[in-house]
Amino acid sequence: MSARTLLLMRHAKSDYPAGVVDHDRPLAPRGIREAGLAGEWLRSSVPPIDAVLCSTAARARETLTRTGLDAPVTFDERLYDAVPGSVIDVINGVDDGVATLLVIGHEPAMSNVAIGLAGAPGSSQAAAERISTKFPTSAIAVLRTDAPWRDLTMGAAVLVSFYVAR
Repeated sequence: MSARTLLLMRHAKSDYPAGVVDHDRPLAPRGIREAGLAGEWLRSSVPPIDAVLCSTAARARETLTRTGLDAPVTFDERLYDAVPGSVIDVINGVDDGVATLLVIGHEPAMSNVAIGLAGAPGSSQAAAERISTKFPTSAIAVLRTDAPWRDLTMGAAVLVSFYVAR
């Protein structure tokens, strides 16, 4: 297999209902709309998604549902409240038959992983600057790598683009 596509997405805008713990917070109305827009963009702008890794948090799971994507999903608690190394560890466990992988997680992990991976020649400096400034809800970093998932390490991918669903 040649190039793989890695999509790092921050969950859509969440709500803050009283008495609900962070892990169980649902999407806000704006988040429901933006997750749908993100799904439309994913279906029209990147290769078909072969697999999804999703945080166990309610807002991440609901984001995935609202995108309308149809791909095998693994919910992984390591993606909730994650540090970049944990996110990479989860990605390293993906089957080599997966050409396009979507990871739905949280900040600051998604921006840190995107910037950390984007060390290969050809990375978009403009996208990196936008991510460094802010990785908004429903945003998606698009990266490419020739490495098998198990060998993906920091600096080993090309940051292709950065999309914000609005």
